[in-house]
Amino acid sequence: AANKCVREYTVKAGDICDSISAANNVSTYQLAALNPGTIDPACSNLQPGSSICIGSEGEDCASTYIVQLGNTCEDVYKAAQVNSTIFYLNNPQVNPECTNIYVGEVLCVLNEVRVPPAPGVPIHTAPATTATLANGAP
Repeated sequence: AANKCVREYTVKAGDICDSISAANNVSTYQLAALNPGTIDPACSNLQPGSSICIGSEGEDCASTYIVQLGNTCEDVYKAAQVNSTIFYLNNPQVNPECTNIYVGEVLCVLNEVRVPPAPGVPIHTAPATTATLANGAP
């Protein structure tokens, strides 16, 4: 059973998943993992006025970092003083080569594993087609 939602957010017109995440200290992955079936993988179905869960009991990473152009995963976890194992456990959507983080993505940088487990379906935090990969790999 899912843990109790301890932080909620009311969607406003113009919101996107990354802007909600950035403004509320919640990773892009956590937002997706807590709202399967409510928020589609492309995050294109947010309904202004609807309430979404942004943090659940015991599984709320409220220590976050917004990816900037040129960042690598190593840059992010070293700056946050988090080891790579914890970083990747808290950000399971990031591939092992770290080639899929994108500018504006919100990553969890807490020094303990706190994110909700993925629901039975794969979580894609696919950037918008217009998103810029942080690490310009073609």
